[in-house]
Amino acid sequence: MHSIMGLLLLLIALFAAGMFLLSHLNLNYSQQAMYELRRDQIQDVFFTGLVRIDAHQIALERQVATLATIGETFYRLSREEPGSPKAQRQLQNQLEKTLQSLLESEADVSGAGLWYQPGIVAPAGERYAPYLIKAGVGGPRMQSQSTDFKQTRWFDLTLGRGNPASGESVYWSPVYFDMATERAVLTLAQPVVSAEGELIGVATIDWASDQVVDLVSRMEVTQSSFAFLNDRNNRNLSSLSQNADPVQEQKLIDAILAANLSGNDPGTPSVAGDSQAAEKRMRTQQLDVGGRLYELYYATTPAGMVYGAGVPKDEIDRVLEPMRDTNYRILLITGSVLLVLSLYLLYRIIQLMRELQASYTDPLTGLPNRVRLLRDLQDRQGACLILLNLDRFKEVNSLFGNECGDAVLLAMRKHVRLFIRTHSHPFGRSLELYRLSSDEFALLGTGVAESRVRAFASELTEFLCAQPVTWQQQALSLDTSAGIAFQRERKDDAAPDRLLNQATIAVSQARDQMRQYLFYDQSQEVEKGYEKNIYWAKRLKKAIETNTLLPHFQPIHDNMQGTYTKYECLVRMEDPEHGVIAAGQFIEVANKLRLNRQITRIMVEKSFAAFATQPHEFSINLSYMDVIDPETLALILEHLQASNIGERVIFEILESDGIGNYSEVLRFIDKVKSFGCRIAIDDFGTGYSNFSHLLKLNVDFIKIDGSLIRYLAQDHTAFLVTKGIVQFARSLGIKTVAEFVHSEAVQERVVELGIDFSQGEYFGMPAAELLGRDGRTGTGKASSA
Repeated sequence: MHSIMGLLLLLIALFAAGMFLLSHLNLNYSQQAMYELRRDQIQDVFFTGLVRIDAHQIALERQVATLATIGETFYRLSREEPGSPKAQRQLQNQLEKTLQSLLESEADVSGAGLWYQPGIVAPAGERYAPYLIKAGVGGPRMQSQSTDFKQTRWFDLTLGRGNPASGESVYWSPVYFDMATERAVLTLAQPVVSAEGELIGVATIDWASDQVVDLVSRMEVTQSSFAFLNDRNNRNLSSLSQNADPVQEQKLIDAILAANLSGNDPGTPSVAGDSQAAEKRMRTQQLDVGGRLYELYYATTPAGMVYGAGVPKDEIDRVLEPMRDTNYRILLITGSVLLVLSLYLLYRIIQLMRELQASYTDPLTGLPNRVRLLRDLQDRQGACLILLNLDRFKEVNSLFGNECGDAVLLAMRKHVRLFIRTHSHPFGRSLELYRLSSDEFALLGTGVAESRVRAFASELTEFLCAQPVTWQQQALSLDTSAGIAFQRERKDDAAPDRLLNQATIAVSQARDQMRQYLFYDQSQEVEKGYEKNIYWAKRLKKAIETNTLLPHFQPIHDNMQGTYTKYECLVRMEDPEHGVIAAGQFIEVANKLRLNRQITRIMVEKSFAAFATQPHEFSINLSYMDVIDPETLALILEHLQASNIGERVIFEILESDGIGNYSEVLRFIDKVKSFGCRIAIDDFGTGYSNFSHLLKLNVDFIKIDGSLIRYLAQDHTAFLVTKGIVQFARSLGIKTVAEFVHSEAVQERVVELGIDFSQGEYFGMPAAELLGRDGRTGTGKASSA
């Protein structure tokens, strides 16, 4: 039982662990899916900002390219139509108006200019560099017309670092401070090249840093998310998330600059609005700022800048907390419910196991019981069963009470175990002790020779008989009889209780023979007797169900009149295969099965029906138990009242039954005699003969038993005993009937003794039909109703 309990607890633990693991995996999967969804949201915001910056920078590149085209066109016009200074001045005015229009139409442009080489569009040695800026209030103003552009700050940061004549690429400067506008700007420079490929000047557009900050919008994914923009020299151009905590903001800026994102990811410029190209350029990196972990998403813009966004990892995870809490609540509730159900199931299983164990265990001694023994017998090969039965245990129980009996049984268990433990025996560890019922114990072993079991049984019974048992200062003993049976051969169809039945037979025979132990003898075929009883029990029950128990009538000869005046009604079983079966075959089984009262009621009903229209007297046999049975008495009285034939009815009470309560018998006799019925004592002269019956019961007939009558012709002693019975009956005015009169010689002695009636084979055996007074078959026939 303990191993099963451990296994059940292990299964519950594994189930709980599996449920927790499954929930954990499901939570991890859900968290991962939610985390990926959250990252997709962050990336969408990042890509939106990146595409916006890309589009703005590419638009600026297109504008400076357009300005370079205008500069080349102005150069070509000045070359193709050289005129007076006045005409030249008109062209310059037209160019300056174009620059002014550009500044006015583009809000993000803080300055624009065309810078020509000396003598290109001006007299030899002179420079013309129209450069307009937005400064303060009012419209754009001219800043420089004759400055050598190679001496400017923007040239040093753009074309000065490369070969201006190598192509038409746009050059971006890092952020620098412009003294003219007194602000930080970025300059886009586009070389102006003639049709011959000669560098004739530079077109520039300035982008103010405050406009850059406005372009980098704040991240709205979480509370502390931010966006940033670094130039190619790894200088920060934005205000991050515009955090209210400037100290924390500065820490973020320092950490981003320290990561040198522009140096480790050159990026790939893309066409504005190309989100797929933006996704390819995106890089991720984790950043630890003061112990707080951030996830960075960044990419290089067409201008060589690094645009990025950062989100605290704990705020990404925070969105998962409701899911995690919900999952844990579900897990807790589900786990609690399942745990309660598991505990209840475990409790019920424990109860069932205890009930199962109790069904296999004797409650008093704690030993395995009869059910367990029969179960174990099914699995044993070559078993030896020793059945121990306490002698006079019922007397001890009746004399001192059940408490004393329980003490004796516990002492029996104790001393048998002590003997097994302290004495050498042939069974080894295979010997098991059982308590079957009341005072019966059993020992079951295997694989032992009969000679060794004989010595063991002798020592065990002697040991038990020598053990004193004291209960409330009363000395008792454990006198024991033993029956031993061996499993000679294993038959698949053998009943599991066969060995137990054999041991029971052996212990019963040992007690009858007053021996301490006895082996079951296969040659006695006692089991065949049991099989016979089972056979007749089935046939008897079937006969009752099918109404094939019928009365047969044996004539009784009146020795004084020389005629048949009475009939004894005897039960017979009619069988279609075996014919009529006498009561001797089944009456003993009927008594053991307590079917005799039912048979008596059948005989009462059918006998009264048979003689309702006949003039003869008839007798019905009743046992002592029939006489004291209220139902039988009620049935007899009912028929006596209904038939009005009480003067012809004789009730034969079996003398051999013994009478335990004369008052009940006298009550029966008084009731039936009130209807004119008479009483006979049957089988008088057997071992229980008691002449006081004749005085107490007021009988009318004595039927002398056949054990005396059949030997009247040759046994003088039987003759003398019968003579004494006849004389005693005659003195009391009681009629006598001789049973088992089987020959003429016996009938002559019956007549000689003066016996009033004769019954037996000499006059006729029981038959279904009645005989006439002359001995011939009468017209009447017994009813089977």
